Amino acid sequence: MRVFIGLDIPDPIRAAIARYLDGLRNFADVRWVRPESFHVTLKFIGEQKPEQVEQIQRELTAIKAAPFGIAFRDTGFFPNAKHPRVFWVGIHAPDALTQLAAAVDEAVGRTGVPRESNAYRPHLTLARSGSGRPHDRPGDRADTGLRRLSDKLQPLPPPDFGTMTAREFFLYESQLSPSGARYSKLQAFPLG
Repeated sequence: MRVFIGLDIPDPIRAAIARYLDGLRNFADVRWVRPESFHVTLKFIGEQKPEQVEQIQRELTAIKAAPFGIAFRDTGFFPNAKHPRVFWVGIHAPDALTQLAAAVDEAVGRTGVPRESNAYRPHLTLARSGSGRPHDRPGDRADTGLRRLSDKLQPLPPPDFGTMTAREFFLYESQLSPSGARYSKLQAFPLG
């Protein structure tokens, strides 16, 4: 099973982002994320055996955190606007989000999954090109479609898609297919 942990977003925010993307899709030939797949990743785990997933679920159950607010506004590019490979919406949240991601990383780490080596950078991915990696590696090149998109967005005011209160996080299964990944929720973990 290919799994990850994340936050779901409410339908009004999902719809606002989808409307925003409708005006951009024809401008750049990239791999757009389908609106039904929007989520905020707390930790990507990858391929695991079912018994390992059960152990991960047990560890996640022990996480204690309070609900917190999140604002979805601004857009940007990883690794940067001059050499873009990922187009994203900004996530503005209190330290509680970073602390939750750290608690998830620690809990999952107890099951043998490697801990994160990079700082947590919350975002909601809208499109990818090439490898879709957020960090440069030798031989990586900027995507011309995302670069055109970056140039187009530069003079525009930053978008604001709304706010939500995170009240739970989820263990997701990711099933890959030629039409893109499909995500299904395996278990919810309440906050508060």
